[in-house]
Amino acid sequence: MAATEPVPSSLLAELLEVPAEAVDALCAELAASYAASRRGFELVQVAGGWRFQSHPDMAGFVEQFVLEGVSTRLSAAALETLAIVAYKQPVSRAQVAAIRGVNVDGVIKLLVQRGYIEEVGRDSGPGQAILYGTTPAFLEKLGLARLSDLPPLADFVPGPELAEALEEGLRPGPSG
Repeated sequence: MAATEPVPSSLLAELLEVPAEAVDALCAELAASYAASRRGFELVQVAGGWRFQSHPDMAGFVEQFVLEGVSTRLSAAALETLAIVAYKQPVSRAQVAAIRGVNVDGVIKLLVQRGYIEEVGRDSGPGQAILYGTTPAFLEKLGLARLSDLPPLADFVPGPELAEALEEGLRPGPSG
């Protein structure tokens, strides 16, 4: 029950020191028993292994439990990270961290979990870092048909006059 992925029969067989065929037979028997007694969970054979999961009839209850108290809003850090991925994709976690100046591991994980970004490839450089890009869910949430519908970055960058005025205001005055 503690496994996050389906557990192969061969691994269960190794742990229990019985043949894999015996594991399959026992798991199938357990699965049938759980189904017959109409439990809120089931044992299923998926993706080459066995997994406990909620019974489909319980989906509404599980969803309510999981989503209770979860904010659907994204933090400023998540929005900044999402914007960087949207405009610079494909982009690696390290590239996003360099732009933001902070560790982005948790934020990237959250955005992947929420379905806004996904792995789109691997960098050809050393280490072959994972490259991220936005998903159709991202476009849907923003009401965009395609990435080219994002507003140009120039709309968010101050003009040279304002940048110069800001710079001037930050310079120390004459001492005296």
